[in-house]
Amino acid sequence: MNKTLKISFALKNTYRVNSIIYAIKQIPLLKRLLPSELYGLKSLKIFANIISVFWEVISVFVGKIIYFTAIYGLLSIYNETVSKDRLFLHIFLFLTVIGAFLNTNLFNPSKEKYYAIMLMRMNAKMYVVINYAYSILKVIIGFFISTIVFGMLLKFPVWLCCAIPFSVSGIKIFIAAISLWDYEKRGVVYNENKLGKIVWSAAAVIFIAAFGLPAVGITVPEIASIIFLTAFIFLGAIGTVKIFRFSEYKEIFQQLFAQSSPFADKRAQAMRKQTEKHISADVSITSKRKGFEYLNELFIKRHKDILWNSSNTIASVCAVITIGMIAAVCFFPEIKEAINHLILNWLPYFVFIMYAINRGTGFTQALFMNCDHSLLTYPFYKQPQLILKLFAIRLREIIKVNMLPAAVIGTGLSLLLFVTGGTDNPLNYAVIIISILCMSAFFSVHYLTIYYLMQPYNIASEIKNASYQIVKIVTYLVCYYMMQIRMQTIVFGTFTIVFCVLYCIVACILIYRFAPKTFRLRQ
Repeated sequence: MNKTLKISFALKNTYRVNSIIYAIKQIPLLKRLLPSELYGLKSLKIFANIISVFWEVISVFVGKIIYFTAIYGLLSIYNETVSKDRLFLHIFLFLTVIGAFLNTNLFNPSKEKYYAIMLMRMNAKMYVVINYAYSILKVIIGFFISTIVFGMLLKFPVWLCCAIPFSVSGIKIFIAAISLWDYEKRGVVYNENKLGKIVWSAAAVIFIAAFGLPAVGITVPEIASIIFLTAFIFLGAIGTVKIFRFSEYKEIFQQLFAQSSPFADKRAQAMRKQTEKHISADVSITSKRKGFEYLNELFIKRHKDILWNSSNTIASVCAVITIGMIAAVCFFPEIKEAINHLILNWLPYFVFIMYAINRGTGFTQALFMNCDHSLLTYPFYKQPQLILKLFAIRLREIIKVNMLPAAVIGTGLSLLLFVTGGTDNPLNYAVIIISILCMSAFFSVHYLTIYYLMQPYNIASEIKNASYQIVKIVTYLVCYYMMQIRMQTIVFGTFTIVFCVLYCIVACILIYRFAPKTFRLRQ
């Protein structure tokens, strides 16, 4: 048992360490400085091991703390006639049931399991059970700290705080055991990465019950929630017996590996399947244009649902919100001054909004999966003049897609400004509209530029460029920070317009000079 546990840890840690080293090697500033023999350097492996252990420890607690914080934070939006402790237990009870189905920690055909069971021929039962026990132990430890902290805030008794982690793990174990019984009876394998419509529908209903029922004044009595959570512990004990006695783990994971290749990125697989559903199979679609314009028009027509449906939906929602705000101003004149002040000083806030609704990432993903992953194998496709030409064509299209909701938002803000009292400087109306359009154009340029300069995908549509992920994270952080800035509309709007124009010019120069080398398939 100890030997299996050591091998399991070593296997997981080796895979994680090599991933960290690979990610470090993808950073442009370090790529040329680091040798190919990097994976053999003992000092770097020690550093990567430290990061790996640190991440393992952090992962035990951070997710649970965020989970409890989110639930606790949402309590304030409900009617205060229901006590916070009762409301918390109601929501937590339902979400615990959802988590038991969606995240069993047992039926996950990961790469580590494939290496251990299929390649290293380890004892499948011992390996799976030991790793499952370890994952359950992490759940208990992670929830124990969170429940103690938030239990004190909600004035839960100490015994309940100590019981909740075992309740969460108990229902997970019981659901996993039910799946094992179902396999023995019907031969059907439960794959938590490929949940059926029934499971998702049930999860949706339970989620609505968790947050919807309190909104209409209905909550599970506190004593009932405690009884259910206590019962989960005893159910977990029953499930534990089944998990230890079950002997056909190898057969189960052989089927799971056959259903989903452990070497294919799950997110990429889901993304590909999702896009394939919305690609037109109409063979009559054609174009009268020539060259790259012909290629682009065919792509746009065949991917119309992917590119335009969400844009039209977002624009419609924004239009409805604008109409609703105007109606609210008419019925409640006392809010005019506050809204007018927000529009004239909170324009930086809309940087994050435009970031959130921009379709740049989806556009580049569709481009790669359904066009570039094949054409990048041809040398002509990477010539500087042709790259810049195709970049300009694609930029034009993605800007058109993103401009629709941006135009609705910009026009809506100007109308709201007008009906709430207007402004002493009429130029503000034009600046609001143009700056919102420029924000939209900026994100269109930005995502297409980093796609060309850091093309992150390999032939299997897996993201293999750490720099690309870093740039996306930095982009998010900057946009999030912009929500904290307060600046006059005329000042920030003018700055936004100038910055957008300069960014477009710099992007074109960078694409022409560097994209012939960077716009390629990842290994």
